[in-house]
Formats: sequence, C-alpha cells, structure tokens
Amino acid sequence: MTDAILLAIMALSLAAMYLLLKKGFRPAAPPAARAPGPAYVPAQPGAPVKHWSDGGRMLTEVLAESRYQATVRELAGEHGDQGADTRLQAVLAVDPLNPYDDKPVAVFVAGRMTGYLSPKDAQAFREIQRREEIDGQPISCDAAIRGGSVWQGKHLAYAVWLDMDLSR
Repeated sequence: MTDAILLAIMALSLAAMYLLLKKGFRPAAPPAARAPGPAYVPAQPGAPVKHWSDGGRMLTEVLAESRYQATVRELAGEHGDQGADTRLQAVLAVDPLNPYDDKPVAVFVAGRMTGYLSPKDAQAFREIQRREEIDGQPISCDAAIRGGSVWQGKHLAYAVWLDMDLSR
C-alpha cells in the first residue's frame, strides 16, 4: 500500500515537472508604472521632541534624490568654486503616508525637504526611537551640506550629512 502511494506521488511529481518544462517559466509581470502627476512630498513635521548629537562627526548621509538637488544647492549658499560646508539644523520625521516606501524617514533641513534616510538607517532610527520611547516623533540634529566644488569645469553634486551615528 505504501509503495503504491509513493509511486503515485512520484508520477504526479514527474507530470508536474514535465508540464513546467514543456510550457516554460513565465517571467514576472513588470511593475506598474507610477501615475503621472505631482511628485509626493511629505507633510512638514511638527516641533522636534529631542535633539540628537554625535559630537559633530556627521556620519549619516541622506539619500540623494535628484529632485531635491536644487533645494540642497540653495541651502548650501554661496561658496564660490570651493566646496560648501554649510551647517544647518535638520528635522527627521517618520513618513507613514509615503506611497512608495513602507517605512521611510524624511529629512527636512531648514524647514525644506532634502531627502530620506536609507532603509537601513531608517530602521536603526526607528529602533532608537522605540528604545527612547519617542516612537514616530520628529527629532532634530545638526546637518552639513557639502559638495558643489568645481572639478574639471563642472560643479559637483551636493550631499546632506547628519550629526548622528545610526550604525550602532
């Protein structure tokens, strides 16, 4: 009896493999295109509940998105051909309404949207918030806007760095 059941299972497995190989594997459907229209911008965060500092080491980089580069360039101010190193205050806020990411952390510098934390940094940020019992609350920290120097006749891109160590 057991042998008959095992033979039936083997026969069904072989039939399924034959059908898969005969028909081939179909590639996954391409992702749906984003609907045209205005780009999503998160809501301005409220007043920060805490100011984090890591002694001015500026270890966390904000993800550079091309659509925020003009804003970051304006915030960097005039610096000639030398690279900018403009110091401002940043506010980080969890963005639960973002339609493109499920757990993003938006970064506002001087009240203007400049980008997001990387997914790994956003997770670390949320874990620290949970530990300190301030889940989902806006946090401030010092920020540095660097870049924009001239190299081979062209201005380099700008980057926003935050005075917080999320690698711990």
